[in-house]
Parts: sequence; structure tokens; C-alpha cells
Amino acid sequence: MSKIVVIGSSSIDLVVSAERRPKAGETIIGESFKTVPGGKGANQAVAASRLGAQVYMVGCVGDDNFGKVILDNFKENEVIIDCVEPVTGVESGTAHITLAEGDNSIIVVKGANNYVTPEYVNQARNIIER
Repeated sequence: MSKIVVIGSSSIDLVVSAERRPKAGETIIGESFKTVPGGKGANQAVAASRLGAQVYMVGCVGDDNFGKVILDNFKENEVIIDCVEPVTGVESGTAHITLAEGDNSIIVVKGANNYVTPEYVNQARNIIER
């Protein structure tokens, strides 16, 4: 079995679809809205685990409800989260995604992902070296 360590972002994607993007100052009616776990690192970890690898995630989430959803998604997908820490008093990262006109626009709010520093990653050195 392959062993993989992923160091990266974890977030909740807030996805809205609409026929078109609103102009500045304009309000339009959207077609749908959903929230899904995401983040470049988290997506890679989940995908590798689903393919049969033993995956360790190194990262941070907020101590909010989104953080709980992100952690639950890792657990459901058998990603090992010994090195994923909730950061007290900090919100989880979010990606605000608009799907319109055959393309997407994304605003990322890093939140707890800002706490994934070289010093934080160094705490996972034993797992990375194995």
C-alpha cells in the first residue's frame, strides 16, 4: 500500500450557480447553492485515499462547524488526521465559488489555513520521514 502525506489547505466550498454574474451593485436570482468540503490539499488527500493509499493530512481547520464538517469528511474517506489541528477562535477556510456563463469565479478566505506554517509542518516530521 502506498503511503502519502499531503500538506495543504482544507476548506468548505460555498458554491452558487447562476445564469450570469451580477454587475457591480446588482442583485440577481441564483439557480442553486450547495456547501461541500474542498481545498486543494484536502481534495488530493481524499482522492488518494479513495484510490487505496494510506493518506496522512497535515493542515489546520477552524474550531467552527465548518471545521467539524471538514474533519468528518476526512474520517469518512479514511484520511488519517493526526496532524490536522483545529485552531481556537479562528474560522475554517472557505472558497466562495460562482458558476456562471460556462466558467467559475472563486474568492478564497484562507482562515485557519494561514496557520499551516513551516514550523507547524515540522511537527509532522516523523510522519513525513516515514
